Amino acid sequence: MLTRELDRTGVRIPIIGQGTWRMGEHAAREREEIETLRLGLDLGLTHIDTAEIYGNGRTEELVGKAIAGRRHEVFLASKVSPEHASYKGTIRACEQSLRRLRTDYLDLYLVHWWSDRHPIEETMRAMEDLVAAGKIRFIGVSNFTIEQLERAQRALTRERIVCNQVCYHLKARQIELRLLPYCEQHGIAVVGYSPFGSGDFPSPRSRGGRVLAEIGAKYGKTPHQVALNFLTRRPNLFTIPKASRPEHVRENAEAVGWTLTPEDLAALDEVFPPPTREGPLPMI
Repeated sequence: MLTRELDRTGVRIPIIGQGTWRMGEHAAREREEIETLRLGLDLGLTHIDTAEIYGNGRTEELVGKAIAGRRHEVFLASKVSPEHASYKGTIRACEQSLRRLRTDYLDLYLVHWWSDRHPIEETMRAMEDLVAAGKIRFIGVSNFTIEQLERAQRALTRERIVCNQVCYHLKARQIELRLLPYCEQHGIAVVGYSPFGSGDFPSPRSRGGRVLAEIGAKYGKTPHQVALNFLTRRPNLFTIPKASRPEHVRENAEAVGWTLTPEDLAALDEVFPPPTREGPLPMI
C-alpha cells in the first residue's frame, strides 16, 4: 500500500485506509468484521477511522478488539461529537473513546461536525490539552467549511489542524471548487469518506458505470478501484472506504500504485462533471 505524509507531520499513512461506520452494530457480523479489519492491516491499510457516535460506541469497541496486539501498526483516528464538544466534554469523550478502543492514545482526534452549541475555542483548547497530556498526537476536523477551518485554526495556540475529513465521491465533488484548493494551499490533508457514495455507486448499465468499466479494463481493475484511484489522485488526498467483507478490503488495497492518464481523467470529468458553482458541502 502506498503511503503519503499526513500534512506536514512527518508521519506517513496509507493513501487508502479503513472506515468503520455501522460496524459493530450486529453481533452476528462481529467476527467477520474483526477479521476484515485485521486483513486490512495485513494489506497495509493501517489507517483506521472511527467515531464515538458510530453504533453508540460499539464500533470503537469492535475496533479495539480488531487491533488488540497490533496497536503499534495502526494509525488510529476517532472523533468527538458536536454535542460533546465543550472543554470538559471533549476531554471526557476522548477518555471514553480510549477506553473502548483499549489504547492510551489516539494518533488523530477530530471534531466530527461544527458545533453550534459549544464555542470552537473551548473545543480546540481541550484538543491542545489532550495533545499535551499525550492522549492524542494530532488534531483534525470533519465536515468543516473554509470559514470554520480558519476559525478553528485561529483558536489553536500551540498546535495546528492537520486534516479535514469530508464526503467525497464521484457524484459529490463539491470540495474541488474551493475547499480542496484551500487545503492544498495551507498544507491540510483532505480525507474523503464514503468514496462509493451512499448506495448510489454508478450502475454498470449507466453511462458512468460503463466509463468506469472501460477505464478499469485497460489496467485490469474494477470500477470501484478506478473510483478510489481517481479520488486519491492529488497529493493531499486520502480516502477511508468501509469494507466489511474480505473480498472488498482486498479490492480496496489494489486501487493505487497505478496512474490514470489525462484521457482517463477527462472521460471521468465528462460523465461525473466537477462543480461549476459553490454550494454546501456534501454530507452522508
